[in-house]
Amino acid sequence: MSVKFKPNNNWILLPNPAKRKTDSGIILDDATVNELKTNVLDVLAVGPNCTFVNVGDTVMVDPRGEGVVVEIDDVPHVLVMEHQVFGVMESE
Repeated sequence: MSVKFKPNNNWILLPNPAKRKTDSGIILDDATVNELKTNVLDVLAVGPNCTFVNVGDTVMVDPRGEGVVVEIDDVPHVLVMEHQVFGVMESE
């Protein structure tokens, strides 16, 4: 997925892991949203000062961590700083 956004500094753009509605249209309550959040996400964009993470990497972040939720083209995304990434998943 390509986005028209370039983060500043060492910020990383990720898809929003908190889905409020299922694919079949069921609206989820806050507790369920938090339970279903994943902490393994694909990197959509990186800032110019990121040294460890690249676009397309699959990273693990703290699911309890707070990112900045932003909307780009009416789609919610999350911005986190590079130091909030636990690591990059290695491909098999």
